[in-house]
Amino acid sequence: MKRSEINAYIRDAKAFFTKHNFSLPVWADWTPEEWASKGKECGEIVRNCLGWDITDFGSDRFSECGLTLFTVRNGNPEHDKKTYCEKIMYVRQKQKTPFHFHWNKMEDIINRSGGTLCMQLYMADPETEEKLPDDVTVRIDGVETTVKAGEVLRLKPGQSITYYPYLYHEFWAEDGDCLVGEVSKVNDDSNDNRFYEITKRFSEIEEDEKPYRFLCNEYPDKI
Repeated sequence: MKRSEINAYIRDAKAFFTKHNFSLPVWADWTPEEWASKGKECGEIVRNCLGWDITDFGSDRFSECGLTLFTVRNGNPEHDKKTYCEKIMYVRQKQKTPFHFHWNKMEDIINRSGGTLCMQLYMADPETEEKLPDDVTVRIDGVETTVKAGEVLRLKPGQSITYYPYLYHEFWAEDGDCLVGEVSKVNDDSNDNRFYEITKRFSEIEEDEKPYRFLCNEYPDKI
């Protein structure tokens, strides 16, 4: 992805979050120049990879395969006792987050507002990690619900679903972009993502202009 594209997507996301009345922490708007003056007091933000996350999963097709996230809070077992994570996501219409599961993380995904959040689900074989053809049983707003493997499941605003470990999920928005929340166990993007196809979690960036805001894996080393 080009840095100019990432900068534009962050600006778009800020406007989208404001439209849907979701306020970000004050440090979400710190410039790279402001970050240069920060120190150890911001260590939790840096260590726990909080903040902006724009990815095309290595596809070079962001509008079709990509996601805009902001990690508001996250734990780090080596440094703190926080056992949970919260994210807010901007899921664009027809823009897919590709099939993946987590070995450890359990998460609730909430359609906060906007369009319809669509998804396909498969259980993974714990040994081969291949998709299984069996029906999938999940909880939607705490109600046990069984769907066929690969069936398109749709959540209206206000609805939520619990994703368990070894549950492959792919999602996108219909009938308008979606403001999507995530409440989960500690998030570890370096060690706890199993994509069904070979996919990069973070994008390679072509630096065609200066960063508007740092991404969550770009903070200064001195902090």
